[in-house]
Amino acid sequence: MNPYKSIDTQTRKPSCKKITSIALLVGTLDILAAMVITLLHGNGPIRMLQYIASGVFGNTAFSGGFIFTFMGLLFHYFLAFLWTILFFSLYQVLKKLIKSVLLLGIAYGLFVWGVMNLLVLPLSRAFQGPFTLVSTLTGILVLMAMMGLPLSFMADRFYNGVDKSSQKNQMK
Repeated sequence: MNPYKSIDTQTRKPSCKKITSIALLVGTLDILAAMVITLLHGNGPIRMLQYIASGVFGNTAFSGGFIFTFMGLLFHYFLAFLWTILFFSLYQVLKKLIKSVLLLGIAYGLFVWGVMNLLVLPLSRAFQGPFTLVSTLTGILVLMAMMGLPLSFMADRFYNGVDKSSQKNQMK
């Protein structure tokens, strides 16, 4: 007899530790992909992190040295944390609308890209270059692959009882 069957997966709530570890994972996947793309375009990761910080600090972030680089990294992980919380909060509702874990992850990556590029960036102090098809598709694909899909598959595992460590903690 499986001791985990008695747990109601509809009322399961991920722990702060679980959310944090998943946010760190998807944040790291996303920033690594962004750094590779940035390097391919001839810029360095420091400049990219300063660009993230420029969303709050404007052009000052590019002349401020390490502190703005660090602030960009903090802002990036803060946003990854928020997107992770939002996804886990909405997962069970979204799963009823989009049955496929794969399609749900793709849709969430597209949603994150849309909110960040059509709402957050225009409201920020960061410089916005022109939209190009290549940069737009690249950004969308990165968020689908590095954030949407991992979040979708990890939430599916969690809510469907595959995550045994969380189940053991809930049984205590």
